[in-house]
Amino acid sequence: MSLGVDVFNYSLVAILIGTSATWAFFIKSMWISFRDSPYLDKFQPKNHPKPKVSVILPARNEEGFIEKCLESLLNQDYENYEIIAIDDSSEDATGQIIRNISEQNSKVIHVSAPPKPDDWIGKNWACFEGFKKATGDLLLFTDSDTNHSRKIISLAVSHLLSNGLDALTVAPKMLSLDYWTKITMPIISTFLHTRFSPLRVNDPSKNTGYFFGSFYIIKKKVYESVGTHEGVKAELVEDGALGKKVKESGFKLRMVIGDHLLEAVWARDKHTLWNALKRLIIPLYLKTSKVTLGILVALVFLLFIPFPILVYASFFVNSTNSFSLLFAISLTSVILFYAAAILQTKKGLGLSVGYALLGPIGSLIIVLAFGNGILKARSSSAVTWRGRTYSMVDKPQNSINV
Repeated sequence: MSLGVDVFNYSLVAILIGTSATWAFFIKSMWISFRDSPYLDKFQPKNHPKPKVSVILPARNEEGFIEKCLESLLNQDYENYEIIAIDDSSEDATGQIIRNISEQNSKVIHVSAPPKPDDWIGKNWACFEGFKKATGDLLLFTDSDTNHSRKIISLAVSHLLSNGLDALTVAPKMLSLDYWTKITMPIISTFLHTRFSPLRVNDPSKNTGYFFGSFYIIKKKVYESVGTHEGVKAELVEDGALGKKVKESGFKLRMVIGDHLLEAVWARDKHTLWNALKRLIIPLYLKTSKVTLGILVALVFLLFIPFPILVYASFFVNSTNSFSLLFAISLTSVILFYAAAILQTKKGLGLSVGYALLGPIGSLIIVLAFGNGILKARSSSAVTWRGRTYSMVDKPQNSINV
C-alpha cells in the first residue's frame, strides 16, 4: 500500500476518534440523566393551599385523540380545576366532541377560537385564546394526544408549590404509533435527551430552558410576566421558546420525569414525523444558518460515515497497520452508535431493541428531513402542521440555543 493510502487512512482514524468520543459522551450523558433526573412523584411534600388550576387544551383536527384525553383529565383526583378545551378551526369532528363532553360535564369549557391571524402559529393562537378564558391561579398546558394518570394534577401542583417553583414541566413517555417513527425515535431522542435533559434544564448555570408541550404548569402571574403565548406567537417550537423565556427571566423552572404517569404521541405517521423533524431544524436554521449547516454535516459524519469505513477497512484489515487501526476505530464507533440507540430504546422509549438495530435507516430519515427543512426554511411552505402550511418568512425563531 502507498504512503498516500496510509495518510488517507490515518485521516479517517482521526475523524472516527472524534465520532467515537462524541457517542461516548452521549452515552455517558444519557446514563447520568436516567440515573439522576428528578421524578414528578418523588419529592418532599409540604403543606400548601390548593389553588384553582386552569387546564388549557388546544385542539385542531384531533377527533382521534381528544375524547380519550378529556376523559383522562376529567378523571383527576384534584378537585379545584377547570378544563378549557379550544377548538382551533378544526376541519373534523373535534369541535363537536368537545361540545358534547362540555354539555355533560361543567368542568369542560368549550372555546371556539376565532380565525388565526397571519402572524401567529396555530397552536400558539389556540393557547392564547384559552388563556383569556382561564380563571385559575395556575395554568396547565397540555396536548390533545396526551393521556394523564389520575393523580398527575395533584402531584404537579404539590411538586410546584412544595419546591417553591414558578413553572414545572413533565417529560412523558413518548409513544410511537408507526414503524417509521419507531426506527427514528431512538436516534433523535438521543440528541434531544442529551441537549434538553432535566439535569441541564434544572441547572441555573446552563442556558437551557424548555417545556414539554404535553405538560407544563406555570403560575399565571409568571406566564403573564414573560408575555404569554403572544410573546412566542410566531415560534414553531413554542413550548421550547416559552420555557426558554421563563428561565432567562430568572424564574424558577424545573423539569421532571413522569413517563409512568403521562403518555404523549410525538408523531402519528410518516407525514407528521417528517414535519416534526423539520419543525426542529427550521427554527435553528433561521436563527443561525451557518451553524446549522455545520451541524448537518457533523450529523452525516456521526450517523453514517463509520459504517462504510468499517466495510472498507475490513477488506484490507491485515494488510497494513493503518488499515488495522482504521478497522478497530470504525468498529468501535459503530458499536457506540448502537449502544446509544439501544440505551435510549430500552430506558427512554420502552421499545424493542430491534428498532434500535435499524438506527441507520432512522438516521437517514432524520438527515433527509433536516436537509429538506433547511432547503424550505425560507419558502412559502416551510412546514405543514395540523392541516396548516406555514411560511416562516419574517418570523424570527428563538426556541433553541446551540
